[in-house]
Amino acid sequence: MEANKTQVTKFFLTGLTDRPELQVPLFLLFLVIYLTTMLGNLGLILLIWRDPHLHTPMYIFLGSLAFEDACSSSSVTPKMLIHFLSKNHMISLAECMTQFYIFASSANTECFLLVVMAYDRYVAICNPLLYPVVMSNIFCIQLLSVSYIIGFLHPMMHIALLFRLTFCKSNVIHYFYCEILQLFKISCTDPGVNMLLIFVFSVFIQAFTFMAIIVSYTHVLFAILKKKSEKGRRKAFSTCSAHLLSVSLFYGTLFFMYVRPGSGPAEDYDKMYSLFYTIVIPLLNPFIYSLRNKEVISAWRGIINK
Repeated sequence: MEANKTQVTKFFLTGLTDRPELQVPLFLLFLVIYLTTMLGNLGLILLIWRDPHLHTPMYIFLGSLAFEDACSSSSVTPKMLIHFLSKNHMISLAECMTQFYIFASSANTECFLLVVMAYDRYVAICNPLLYPVVMSNIFCIQLLSVSYIIGFLHPMMHIALLFRLTFCKSNVIHYFYCEILQLFKISCTDPGVNMLLIFVFSVFIQAFTFMAIIVSYTHVLFAILKKKSEKGRRKAFSTCSAHLLSVSLFYGTLFFMYVRPGSGPAEDYDKMYSLFYTIVIPLLNPFIYSLRNKEVISAWRGIINK
């Protein structure tokens, strides 16, 4: 596995574990998780597309979030499933960068989609009479476009900077996918610039989007408490609690992964954090947003009864 002088063009992913007896059980577990994730997210997209009652900004944004979750999970899980049953754990540099780009693009887009969804709830609950005017089709398209453009462009900077690195120490990545921080560890070139930009942009994007979400939901909370109708308060709380749970899971894991300093025993938890935001969160999101949503449940019943 060592190559002291030759530049590495392929990497060896060690995966989640090297214990042979766990490979098949883990394969079956993550296969079920992946199929459930795709069924939940793609099913939600299909439901929103087919039901005219769900052709509103809130559900269009939710459909976009489901698409990003499907992309995020698909960037990592299929390759991991193959490695569970194969002795060949090699991945080319091009595949490695592609895998990182798809995941990073999805994660960045999701940050801004969560802001858009929070703003949508702010307008709907705090200014309901202005909602149709403010959240017009053109404005919704603009919000989605900005989210996708930032999500598309930001990871390209880090991919471009990866080309300044050379890999000649080792081709072993002690991880289950091509995570950029793991690539820095085996680089022969000093990755200081790369790490600084990862830290700065992660702090800026996460802090900006998280604060925007908190500000929106703070206004929403005060507006809900002022409502005289108990039914109205329950409905608003139900919708917003689902959003806030998703936000907490997503930002909590991203913060611990990319913003906190990674050193000492904390590094042992990196795989757990990565596993959570690449596989578990995309699995949970469609259920978080659907199970307590009467409109989504009603739409599912309408399709089943046809």
